Amino acid sequence: MRQAQVTRNTLETQISVKLNLDGSGKSKLATGIGFFDHMLDQVARHGMIDMEIEAKGDLHIDAHHTVEDVCITLGQAFAKALGDKKGVRRYGHAYVPLDEALSRVVVDLSGRPGLEYAVDYARGLVGEFDIDLVHEFFQGFANHALVTLHIDNFKGRNAHHQAETIFKAFGRALRMASEMDPRAAGALPSTKGSL
Repeated sequence: MRQAQVTRNTLETQISVKLNLDGSGKSKLATGIGFFDHMLDQVARHGMIDMEIEAKGDLHIDAHHTVEDVCITLGQAFAKALGDKKGVRRYGHAYVPLDEALSRVVVDLSGRPGLEYAVDYARGLVGEFDIDLVHEFFQGFANHALVTLHIDNFKGRNAHHQAETIFKAFGRALRMASEMDPRAAGALPSTKGSL
C-alpha cells in the first residue's frame, strides 16, 4: 500500500497529512482556509488520492505560513508514499479547462526539485486568499516531493477559474505519473538506475 502519514510542528503551525496514492479521491481537509481546502479537494478528487490534512496555523497574521507548511508536509508525504518509485510511469501531464480558463501541468518524478510557473492572474485575491500563495504551494511541494513541475495557464479572466484549472490539472498529472505501469514490471523508469 502506497500510504504515508507525516506531521510537522513549528512555532507557527501544526500540520498533519495522511495520504493514500491508490485511493478513490476522498478528502478530509481542515486548514482553516476555505479556498485552499477547495483547491486541495480538487487534487484529491482528480488525482484519485485519499487525503486527510489538518492544519492549525497563525491565520491571525495571514495564510502564508499555513499554506507553506501544508505544502512542505504534503510533499514529504507524497515522496514517502511513492517509495522507491519502481514501476511508476514517472511522467504525467494534463490540460484542464474551466469555462474561459485553460491550464496545463506537467510533472516528472525525477528526484530533482524544480518549478517553472507561468501564470498571470486576473486579480490578486480570491475572496481573502492571496493568489501569490498558489506559487508558494507548488514551489514547496516540488522542493519536498523532489519533483519537477511545469505549470502554465494559457487563458483565463477569472482568478478562481485559473487557480482551479491548475489544481485539477496538477491532481491529474500526479495520478498519471505515480500510477503503476503494468508493462514496466517493477523496473525503475530511468537510464541512470535511480530517481
